[in-house]
Amino acid sequence: MATPKEQQQSQIQRIKNSGLISSNGSPGRDDKEEEMSRSALALFRAKEEEIEKKKMEVRDKVQAQLGKAEEATRRLAEIREELEALTDPVMKEVSVVRKKIDTVNRDLKPLGQSCQKKEREYREALEAFNEKNKEKAQLVSKLMEVSKLVSDSEKLRMKKLEELSKSVELLK
Repeated sequence: MATPKEQQQSQIQRIKNSGLISSNGSPGRDDKEEEMSRSALALFRAKEEEIEKKKMEVRDKVQAQLGKAEEATRRLAEIREELEALTDPVMKEVSVVRKKIDTVNRDLKPLGQSCQKKEREYREALEAFNEKNKEKAQLVSKLMEVSKLVSDSEKLRMKKLEELSKSVELLK
């Protein structure tokens, strides 16, 4: 799988190859420009949606793990209440309750670790999301700059064509 940097370079190369920006920096046709702008924006939106989807998946997984941890905590509290309610300290019953507590504690430990792992994954996904948003903003800004340069270049070319046209008419 390509890194984000490689994907960005690949996208820039596709835009260059399509004629939006030629290797010498001259503009392509207006229709092609507009189509490439739409394509680039659609790509950015798709990536943004994918990041949002992954964020929601991680959030759902974390919530599920938190629910399991809360359920285990509730079960542990019930077991402790049962233990405190025992007035007749029969050794067999005490042993059973202790075993249940130990079992719940063993269940809680991996749940806690899993929860911490999911929180770490969530933070990493959120950080990646924020980085992608920054990258998107930079690319959109760059796209706007390129559009302005193309527009300015078109204006300059039109002006030169008009001057040449006038020169040709003067020569007639």
